[in-house]
Amino acid sequence: MAITKEKKQEIIKELGEKIDKQKSVVFIDYAGTSVKDLSLLRKGLRQSGNELKIAKKTLINRAFEEKKMDLNIRDLGGQVGVVFGYEDEVSSSKNVYEFSKTHETVKILGGLLEGNFYGVSDIVKIAELPSREQLLGGLIGTLNAPISNFAYVLSGTLSQFVQVLSQIRDRKQ
Repeated sequence: MAITKEKKQEIIKELGEKIDKQKSVVFIDYAGTSVKDLSLLRKGLRQSGNELKIAKKTLINRAFEEKKMDLNIRDLGGQVGVVFGYEDEVSSSKNVYEFSKTHETVKILGGLLEGNFYGVSDIVKIAELPSREQLLGGLIGTLNAPISNFAYVLSGTLSQFVQVLSQIRDRKQ
């Protein structure tokens, strides 16, 4: 079934709007993935502020060309889907990576971060980074450790001081 020229322009315009809003992009190959699994992926992506868009490679390529992004989608293998990350730079790659672990038909092809293209291995490394919340928790724990240790030392000193006073009192009696 052929797509009309107007429909193609509409798809390119829609992709262009998504490119403007994105903080990161992950390209996936979804060849052989069932509609049910794609729906599952879309649902998981939506929950973390990401979106999967599927279109013909030529239309995706034209949308990126219009946004002056030097990238050739046609060089990517398979059926290409585009995952747009709107909330942060990492969640889109994390979501796709986690999904691809249990659904081998979904493969990461690469991605864009701050306008630069990164290959599969780089996107996987980004996906394996701890989440922002985990990093903040670690930082707070690190910042809190000296205060906790100081309080522990002080409480230890006080309890030792009380023990010494107790022993002195016991000797005098």
